[in-house]
Amino acid sequence: MEQLIAAFPQNMEDALKIAANISLKSPAKPIHNILICGMGGSGIGGKMVSFWVQDEIKVPIQCLSDYNAPSYVNENTLVIASSYSGNTEETLIAVDQAHKMGAQIIGVCSGGSLEAFCNRNNFDCVVVPGGNPPRTALAFSVVQVLNFLFKLNLISDKSLNQIASSRELILNNLDDIKANAKELASFIGDKVPIFYSEGKYEAIAVRARQQFNENSKVIGWTSPIPEMNHNELVGWGGGDTRFAPVFYTTGDLFPKNQKRMDITMETISKKTAIFKLSPKGSNFIERSFYLISVVDWASLYHAEMNNVDPIEIVIIDYLKSELANFN
Repeated sequence: MEQLIAAFPQNMEDALKIAANISLKSPAKPIHNILICGMGGSGIGGKMVSFWVQDEIKVPIQCLSDYNAPSYVNENTLVIASSYSGNTEETLIAVDQAHKMGAQIIGVCSGGSLEAFCNRNNFDCVVVPGGNPPRTALAFSVVQVLNFLFKLNLISDKSLNQIASSRELILNNLDDIKANAKELASFIGDKVPIFYSEGKYEAIAVRARQQFNENSKVIGWTSPIPEMNHNELVGWGGGDTRFAPVFYTTGDLFPKNQKRMDITMETISKKTAIFKLSPKGSNFIERSFYLISVVDWASLYHAEMNNVDPIEIVIIDYLKSELANFN
């Protein structure tokens, strides 16, 4: 896993090269809405992109992590199917439904049934390098989804350029990233991690929870501000030192949310210690990738502290084997 995490900047560069060399068919019909289908490590990239482009794109984006395509899907819907293996059951079923509903479909995968489906139905499909855990291939899905939107004239190339600058940011600050990651892993220790962020960073916080789930084999959760101020904050009346609250103090919050964040940190710090995770970067995407990189390394260090194998996913393999026998 260490080598796979260390390869993240190289994956970003490779993904950008792939993106630069693809061409997509022109939309058969005007695109009125977008549905991004993906699960787990394959799906989180789409969630990130949906937040990154929300101030630029003029059509709504929904991310689907389930079997059933929503009823609004039609010939004016762009469906982006993201499945690293190409064999994700939920994504394949949802995309097949969307096809029957007349949607325009693009795939990104490393092969498998999704590639075959796209080839069979004359849909574009970008094939990326495979063979690794999906959570380590984030750069490939993120870049390709952004590139699809750019190539279809739904966004400018600004976000793709910021991917390139994010790569340089990570490489130039790797020592600081690893040092921060060790501090975070030590802070979490044997406690339950909770990742708090402003709403626009929710997907980045979800990625953090996922990494600790899979790499460190621990339970945790995430809640965005301001939503958690209307419910979960009250629960902290009974909170205690079993929990390790991690706050994404990104410096770019909506002013009211910054005040909410300050009050929330003050309130929770009366119950237990808190950790402030502050990224470097001059824009939303750079800060997002900095946070991703810190947490990826932290989840590895935490796995080492707990003496667990960060690659192992026996319980998921068991689940899949049981579902294979379910009709």
